[in-house]
Amino acid sequence: MNIHEYQAKALLRDYGAPVADGRAVLRGEEAKTAASALDGPLWVVKAQIHAGGRGKGSFKEASAGEKGGVRVTKSVEEAAHEAQSMLGRTLVTHQTGPAGKQVNRIYIEDGSGISRELYLALLVDRVTSRVAFVCSTEGGMDIEEVAASTPEKILSFSVDPATGFQPFHGRRIAFALGLEGGQIKQCVKLMGILYQLFNDKDMDMLEINPLIVDDSGDLKCLDAKMGFDGNAVYRHPDIAALRDETEEDAKELEASKYDLNYIALDGEIGCMVNGAGLAMATMDIIKLYGAEPANFLDVGGGATTEKVTEAFKIITSDPNVKGILVNIFGGIMRCDVIAEGVVTAVKEVGLSVPLVVRLEGTNVDKGKEIINTSGLNVIAADNLKDGAEKIVAAVKGTKPALAVAGE
Repeated sequence: MNIHEYQAKALLRDYGAPVADGRAVLRGEEAKTAASALDGPLWVVKAQIHAGGRGKGSFKEASAGEKGGVRVTKSVEEAAHEAQSMLGRTLVTHQTGPAGKQVNRIYIEDGSGISRELYLALLVDRVTSRVAFVCSTEGGMDIEEVAASTPEKILSFSVDPATGFQPFHGRRIAFALGLEGGQIKQCVKLMGILYQLFNDKDMDMLEINPLIVDDSGDLKCLDAKMGFDGNAVYRHPDIAALRDETEEDAKELEASKYDLNYIALDGEIGCMVNGAGLAMATMDIIKLYGAEPANFLDVGGGATTEKVTEAFKIITSDPNVKGILVNIFGGIMRCDVIAEGVVTAVKEVGLSVPLVVRLEGTNVDKGKEIINTSGLNVIAADNLKDGAEKIVAAVKGTKPALAVAGE
């Protein structure tokens, strides 16, 4: 789960991290009041979306010379005008894709004089299963280019959970960032704060880009992005309350209501699979045979007919889906439950694309019988290879336009 910059900065402020004063704006008429509450003399107006690259982004149907999603203004009136001009419009960045994201919230904060821009992040190192610090002297909007072209400018190391964060970790970062004098002490303190916050709130990502040295020589978190482990959000009602459902894919949001592991992708073949590993293999083999998966969907080992029905509805609601492959190996999951869910869903929502179902394992004969006696057309798949070949061929127009498999 991700949150907005202004929400992330409120958490940083609560833990004692240095951030600029700011106000969130949800309606245009609030903008002038929000800007008036700040000291100036500069007011920075920032579009709030769950995507990076806002400063270099552009609005759809932008006028000539119009700025991106981060604008520096010199008066309360100018800040209010810029905030009102961004609200409700669609901002496109390199992370949103061409569709962009609608700006429903604005953050206005005091401007900061910048002496240096640095990069800092805390992540979960999947190799060591530890919290890792990542830092670079090359902060700002081009950090992706730095990682690609000059990776030697990036320092990364993990923290042993047996010791937790220690001052030497902070000093290591300070020296890598070229900090001096009192900045080193500030860095040690800030790294300790961030490490505690990261662990306290079960984060999986905390990025400060840029972390700046301001014109007074002090460290300040100028931007902040936070991601939280979705499996742990139930332990943090304060974090759950920050969720902005308008920033989430509608299909993924609906899937979460039924405890389905669903991620929307850009392909044309919808997948319904049980088990994350089998789901990944299914996506891979679809690509092997020349097509692209439209989603990752693991219905899990304890799926009910209702969950399978809803999963099927979510897949068919994607207008990009030109065919569906159901690939079930029944261990804990029962094939008859999958079959009942597929049949129920097709009868409820209809089906206008090819559908291949490969069933094997627990109650497979019963599952095949349910599908075979359902009155649905069938493309039979004997195994994963066979299923992938048939659904790709059907989508490409070399097979019948409507089918379901059960053998």
